[in-house]
Amino acid sequence: MQRDTLIFNLIRKELERQRNGIELIASENFTSVQVMEAMGTVPTNKYAEGYPGKRYYGGCEVVDEIENIAIDRLKQIFRASWANVQPHSGAQANTAVFLACLKPGDKILGLDLSMGGHLTHGSPANFSGKYYQALFYGVDRETGLVDYEQLERTARAEKPKMIICGASAYSRDWDYKRIRAVADEIGALVLADIAHPAGLIAKGVLNDPFDHCHIVTSTTHKTLRGPRGGVIMLRNDFENPFGIKDPKGNTRLMSSLLDLAVFPGMQGGPLEHVIAAKAVSFGEILTDEFLQYQKQVQLNAQAMAKAFVARGYNLISGGTDNHLMLIDLRNKNITGKKAQESLDKAHITLNKNSVPFDDKSPFITSGIRVGVPAITTRGLKEANMEPVVDLIDKVLMNAEDENMISSVKQEVKTLMDLFPLYPELG
Repeated sequence: MQRDTLIFNLIRKELERQRNGIELIASENFTSVQVMEAMGTVPTNKYAEGYPGKRYYGGCEVVDEIENIAIDRLKQIFRASWANVQPHSGAQANTAVFLACLKPGDKILGLDLSMGGHLTHGSPANFSGKYYQALFYGVDRETGLVDYEQLERTARAEKPKMIICGASAYSRDWDYKRIRAVADEIGALVLADIAHPAGLIAKGVLNDPFDHCHIVTSTTHKTLRGPRGGVIMLRNDFENPFGIKDPKGNTRLMSSLLDLAVFPGMQGGPLEHVIAAKAVSFGEILTDEFLQYQKQVQLNAQAMAKAFVARGYNLISGGTDNHLMLIDLRNKNITGKKAQESLDKAHITLNKNSVPFDDKSPFITSGIRVGVPAITTRGLKEANMEPVVDLIDKVLMNAEDENMISSVKQEVKTLMDLFPLYPELG
């Protein structure tokens, strides 16, 4: 069979793009080589519908072992009693939770997308906003912090079946205990979507949602530094309080309903090669080295935030507790779209992002979202954050100066050459 040089040359080109640039997209990271090695292996050939020991295909004895190891390691990481490692993404993990816990038309309460929330938390453009009656809370206009009083008022007035906490562009820790208190008062479930801060939570750097939330979902990339995928976890199993039954009309524990919601409810055959890579990354997370990495992520984010503030940038909430920051650029007279495009030319990658109470469309935005997991993986420390912010500032303050941007592009490559990415790959 002829080698597909067209695609493999493009893959090599992508490797060079990653090596030469400063990666600041908050939802991206660099896996270890062994995670990528596991992902590109023969379990990709194996169909394994069902769960370990209960498959619909023969020949699953080996992938059963792999999946069980992934489950056991994930449970150990988060001190969970049950876990499902099959969701293909965080979005599908959330979908499965809704399918298991809710009926179409039920009320859900989540953080508004325009305030830093996620599409799957009730956006009208997403299934969660189409199949459920989505209600929202936001952040305080002055502080940029989650408006827990608004959350509580809305919860008491509307009595949603589920309250969702978690975000895609929120830089502070969460008060899970306060959310659970109002949920118990109205008889709601609490779903914590920890896709972004999961790595920091895993190592105790941030509050533990499992102490107060009924169900927890996450992606396995981002701060967990694994392959792209999703997971669902429970620390304590329970019966669905809303009388949701399985397809045969039986009452089941939540773990069973969630398993059924993933398969056959949402997905067919699991991606066993990805589950193998998840298992490898979970093994890495269990090490002391990963604890030091998460501490460095937080230190780098706080150092970067300080450097932005020193240059007059307006950070929503004034700083960060986790791995990211959301920056309102209106006082810098540049849109998020223009900022992203200009920085791209200099090989500095981040994303435009709406900010709370934005007056621009989601396609333009007034802000940018900046994250440090990937550059921390490459070995950058607090002292490197100042020069990185300086390069960003040069581009944003000279966005029409192609010569300046070209000069910054060379500075970016020089800096990142000091922190080699995947030298094993040649």
